[in-house]
Amino acid sequence: MNSRDGFLPDEVVIQVLARLPVKYLFRAKTVCKLWYKLSSDKYFVQLYNEVATKNSMVLVEVSGSSELKSSLICADNSWGISELSLDFLKDRVKVRASCNGLLCCSSIPDKGVYYVCNPMTREFRLLPRSRERPVSRFCPDGEATLVGLVCNLSVKKFNVVLAGYHRTFGHRPDGTFICMVFDSDTNKWRKIVSFQDDRFTLMNRNQVVFVHGSLHWLTSVCSYILSLDLNCDVWRKISLPDEVIYSSGNRAHLLELDGCLSVIQISEEWMKIWAMKDYESEQWHLEDRVSLRCIRGMVPGIFPISQTREHIFLATYKQVLVHQRKSRVWKEMYSVKNSSSLPLWFSAHAFRTSIFSFLHCHCGSQHMLSGPQSSRVIKNVADMGIPASRTVSLRVEISAVGFPYRRLILPWPSSLNSTGGLGKEQEWSLERSLLTKCESVG
Repeated sequence: MNSRDGFLPDEVVIQVLARLPVKYLFRAKTVCKLWYKLSSDKYFVQLYNEVATKNSMVLVEVSGSSELKSSLICADNSWGISELSLDFLKDRVKVRASCNGLLCCSSIPDKGVYYVCNPMTREFRLLPRSRERPVSRFCPDGEATLVGLVCNLSVKKFNVVLAGYHRTFGHRPDGTFICMVFDSDTNKWRKIVSFQDDRFTLMNRNQVVFVHGSLHWLTSVCSYILSLDLNCDVWRKISLPDEVIYSSGNRAHLLELDGCLSVIQISEEWMKIWAMKDYESEQWHLEDRVSLRCIRGMVPGIFPISQTREHIFLATYKQVLVHQRKSRVWKEMYSVKNSSSLPLWFSAHAFRTSIFSFLHCHCGSQHMLSGPQSSRVIKNVADMGIPASRTVSLRVEISAVGFPYRRLILPWPSSLNSTGGLGKEQEWSLERSLLTKCESVG
């Protein structure tokens, strides 16, 4: 289409809009009808997500231990610093994993409660509880050792992986490695049991990479990479470059680079960037060597978080740094002022924006509970002091932005009858505590 009346062609406008941050894109929807429809247009969404994959950023939680709401700082090499909030979750959460614009967050007050959200569009999904939790628990603090998130933008689905060493109550761990995988298509968890003897540092747990249909974590001794193939539910061990394995006094960190596995090797004076060119034969190639002499005093406390061909983001105790690979220039992107905050690298995650709507994500079939399941749910309701009536149907509604409404219609047992004069149909607005109880038996 040619330009007319002094305006740019639509194709050029679309290319420009595809490079805007999501929040600015949604603000621009009010300009005209064409722009309003873009966020739901299949071609534009695909174009936007393809462009976004080339711009990796850093997302850092900066909330103190006393704050009730999570505050996020997003460092973007092109757009600078912006602040995000997860207050729409109505819960105090911790970010556990990131993938293609989505975040997996765990509830701090309610162990075992997980959310998947898009912080840019403020849409989210509350995951059903895994039935594995009441039987056994993760060591040592009830939290999963490894948390992974997979977001497949092309088919509009996601997976969440919780893995760790389980032990039954009152027993020591026996080496059994339990992995629970949530599938957004079925709205259910599946279980993978294996035997592993791997250990993971806190930093290695955060740096999970999804490439080639698998999730990858670096083990604590940096001897190999542990990967989980979600297509066949098989664990695999991937070797590291020999120089990384046998060099003493070096640190290694696992990142992604243009859809490939990448390992950042840090010594006192150099940062070496390795990339796996052939995934099947596990062939590594040295991409770049970066001198650390100008930041020598920071080297013991720097941690690479994300990278592209143009730049690398690193986090220290108080700062987020960016290194421009072509110009060899270092720059401070962000510095925290609160002295009581945790180290920034403690809660830093690689991040990129995307247009992923839970409205178009299949959320599993709605279902009706009956028999023993409904009786257990009704008991949970009764324990909360809610009056009962013979003819009442309980309707639990999930009213989250972008989450399709889901109703669990339950028969009310006559054994829980109440003399209260309730109508034939009564709808209750229940808190999340009841919702998660219902999900746990669903």
